[in-house]
Amino acid sequence: MDSPDPKLAENFMDLLVWQKGMSIAKMVYELTRGFPSDERFGLIIQMRRAAVSIPSNLAEGQARHTTGEFIQFSHAEGSLAELETQLRLSSGLGFCSEASASPLVACMDEERKMLSGLRRKLVTRH
Repeated sequence: MDSPDPKLAENFMDLLVWQKGMSIAKMVYELTRGFPSDERFGLIIQMRRAAVSIPSNLAEGQARHTTGEFIQFSHAEGSLAELETQLRLSSGLGFCSEASASPLVACMDEERKMLSGLRRKLVTRH
């Protein structure tokens, strides 16, 4: 069984990519507060679930204590893509403006790059 690289993090909370994921989740909660109340069980819950999944998957993956399992359980990239789809739909339906979604989009772009870099680093060390 391969052991995790100690340079990655002692704890998932040390990961900058996890911290960015937490920021995204908070931003999604703030943005969806302004959505129509009839979306409470539609896009609001879907977006919040996807956003929370990003840092949650990173935490779970890092807690597995092996690089291979971190790669396998780090499904944050999929959750990020799901959230992007839902955000685009929300904007297209007029639930949020491009201007109000712009900071979230920028944060998601940064997270995507960070996740890609983390995955590359883990795969090369695996």
